[in-house]
Amino acid sequence: MKIKKRIFEIIQAANPDDKASKVFDISLIILILLNVCLVIMDTFSLPQKLQGISKYCEIVSVIIFTIEYLLRVWTADLLYPQKKYFVSKIKYVFSFLAIIDLLAILPFYLPLVFTIDLRVLRMLRIIRLFRVFKINRYTNALNSIIKVFKNKKHELLSSVFVVLLLMTVASVLMYSIENSAQPEVFKNAFDALWWALATLTTVGYGDIYPITVLGKILSSIIAILGIGLVAVPTGIISAGFMEEIQKEEKKDNQESIKYCPYCGKKINQE
Repeated sequence: MKIKKRIFEIIQAANPDDKASKVFDISLIILILLNVCLVIMDTFSLPQKLQGISKYCEIVSVIIFTIEYLLRVWTADLLYPQKKYFVSKIKYVFSFLAIIDLLAILPFYLPLVFTIDLRVLRMLRIIRLFRVFKINRYTNALNSIIKVFKNKKHELLSSVFVVLLLMTVASVLMYSIENSAQPEVFKNAFDALWWALATLTTVGYGDIYPITVLGKILSSIIAILGIGLVAVPTGIISAGFMEEIQKEEKKDNQESIKYCPYCGKKINQE
């Protein structure tokens, strides 16, 4: 049990004082980033020697990720102590991060199971890119981003709804105005919706644009509104980050009050 508990402590998010856990987290992050680079490298015509190195790195990575996955399943009962032994394993296996871990190693093993020539299995190699999502497990920064999106989900959904509503109205209006002038460009409302998306986000690809006076006026109004509306979610997220930073600072201050800075013992505040 002591070994199991120690392994559990190492593979979980690192404690500030746990050097082994920190080394584990940093090593896994480097390995994940290396694998993302390998996925990108596979899109190039590489020399035979580099292909061999890439394949060797893939095998080593899969072995490490597989061991990590099995260790996390093994220690799942410590992650969910309130659950029964096998229930905790099942709960972990079907958790989001566990599914990501499985997707990270699955493409390597499937061709070994299906020995027949299933060329479609080659497409599964792209799933290796899911390994980048594993970084979320080892960094507090990404966890903070997730917290901000969770805390501000209602505000973000409201702003997205307003943007979608404006895009829909603008696309229908633009279709009604421009369809008679250029029916081959604005064939339907979906073509106009593509224009509305490019205009609201101020991208302006130039593949579809109005030529009538009314169409140009509407396009100008939508472009101006887009500058403000696209900035709304950014402001919400920024405010969320400031609140999260303040919460962390408040938490740190409370902890510094509760514990003696010299001996580390809890101070009796009664």
